[in-house]
Amino acid sequence: MSEAGDAKGVFASAAKKVKMGKRVEKALKEKAAASSSQEATEEDANKAPEPYTCIGHFDADFTELCRRAGLPPTEIPPVVLRAKRPGTPPPPDPKAKDPTPPEEPVDVAEEEPKPKTYVTKEKYSYFKPNIQVEMEHEEKPATVTEIYIRGWKIDDMMVDIFRNCFPTIEKLNTINLWNVGLTDKTLRDLAAIFPQCPNLKNVSIEGNPIAEEPWACLIGDDSLIVNLSLRHNEITDRGASGIGAALSTVTTCNKNLISLNLSHNKFSDVGAEAVVKGLRMNRVLLCLSLASNKITDKGAVKFGELLSRFPLTHEEVVERRKLLSDKGSPDRGTGKSPPPSRRAESKDRPGSVRSGSHLDKGDKKRDKSSKKKDNKHEKKNEKEDAGKGNKTVVMMDSKKDKDEGAKGGTKKDDKWKKGGSRSSIVGLNTSRHGSRASLVAETVNKTTKGKKTTSSKDKKGGAAPESESPDMVEAINPLLDSVESIDGQLWIPGNRSIINLNLSRNEIGEAGLKSLLLALQYQITLANLAPHPALKGLMRLSLGRNPIRADSEAYQKLQDLLLTRDPFYKPQAKSPDGEVQSLVG
Repeated sequence: MSEAGDAKGVFASAAKKVKMGKRVEKALKEKAAASSSQEATEEDANKAPEPYTCIGHFDADFTELCRRAGLPPTEIPPVVLRAKRPGTPPPPDPKAKDPTPPEEPVDVAEEEPKPKTYVTKEKYSYFKPNIQVEMEHEEKPATVTEIYIRGWKIDDMMVDIFRNCFPTIEKLNTINLWNVGLTDKTLRDLAAIFPQCPNLKNVSIEGNPIAEEPWACLIGDDSLIVNLSLRHNEITDRGASGIGAALSTVTTCNKNLISLNLSHNKFSDVGAEAVVKGLRMNRVLLCLSLASNKITDKGAVKFGELLSRFPLTHEEVVERRKLLSDKGSPDRGTGKSPPPSRRAESKDRPGSVRSGSHLDKGDKKRDKSSKKKDNKHEKKNEKEDAGKGNKTVVMMDSKKDKDEGAKGGTKKDDKWKKGGSRSSIVGLNTSRHGSRASLVAETVNKTTKGKKTTSSKDKKGGAAPESESPDMVEAINPLLDSVESIDGQLWIPGNRSIINLNLSRNEIGEAGLKSLLLALQYQITLANLAPHPALKGLMRLSLGRNPIRADSEAYQKLQDLLLTRDPFYKPQAKSPDGEVQSLVG
């Protein structure tokens, strides 16, 4: 029995050791697994997440970028559709068989349905930040066209999110930011984002006063903004000076901005003069609003000079000479000096070219002999060509020139042909009506003479395609326009590209009103003498709520002239006798 008990004891101790070994191995395995998982979590924490690639869906991209930036889900601004006013219901169709369906009996016991003209929301929901968007198709999230952000602060983190998702929205054309607490840095960062948006044309940043006033960064050379609104930003003369310099200088000009709204700000005549200076060389801006500022008669007089005509400064005269020399010598950029004859083409300063009296008699004889040899050589070539049967180009004689000139004078569009020189036409239009047509035709014939002309029909009688494209109106540098010398200064026509100017709710009196009236009269006279297809002149001028008497004679004249400038204006019909008298008068 003792041996059996010993054997059992030995077996039990061996089994206990085996169990203890398995437990130790299991514990070691669990400890190793825990340590490896801890190391993996530490590595994952240290490892940077993969960058997110925007897909062009603003809602999904914005939400994911906010989540990756560390914002909790409750603080991410939702992207919602912008509320629209419900449209009016269509009128009932009178042709319908039963326009008024029979009324069903209403059960008094049932509750009346709630009206559907309003939507109830939770308390303080209007104060929660959100982003309102408009889409071309509500079912397609990639068709966001407009983004509206109002009443909550845009910080640096939000600007970084916009930097990633805005350029990927293909159809985005409008961004409206109202009272979003922009700073100098965030505004400059947004201005750097806007050129990356391919179709962004309309930008409105309102209710964001910034002490540094860096508003000129929105109108840079690379800016693609077409319509810009900067209302209620407390812009002073400092900010207006920067905006004026961004519009144009002697050598640079913004070529995309068409509409600029600077109303409800705080700049005075100094800021208005800076804007006027920026519009001297700008022929792109069409609409300008300076309403609700502090502009007086002094600023209005500056606008009158801008719209009528003004003298060139020294810097502008120097730049004009450079442009004329570059235009006359196309080899200037290659390092070659232009010939003396081209240097003398500048009207501002005569070139130092020797006159004909300094030529030697031998030079004159050599010129005559060379001309005779050239004439003999040309005659021989003509005879050889005629003998061979080749076709030669025959120049028109004087009679044909005169006949064609008379025919060209009867056409209305001859003065805007491509061959015509605009400066010569402007100078000729000051003549009388009787000789104006013939002079214009002569200039057109002279410029087109010697060039190959393509007929509208081929030899078989069919219509041949035109070799030249339709006439396109090109933007002309104002410094290359026709000038007039008065008292030793060069004067050029003023800005006629602005068609809408809003100066209402300022401090303009009678002196400023008279200056604006003279400018409008000058534009009308210049348009009659030298019409231009693109420069129509001022068509709308708003001067409401200024200290101007409504019964003022100048104000009545201005309103009468503006009435005729309206594109939809139709004069009243008159009797035949009255028409004959008006034509004679």
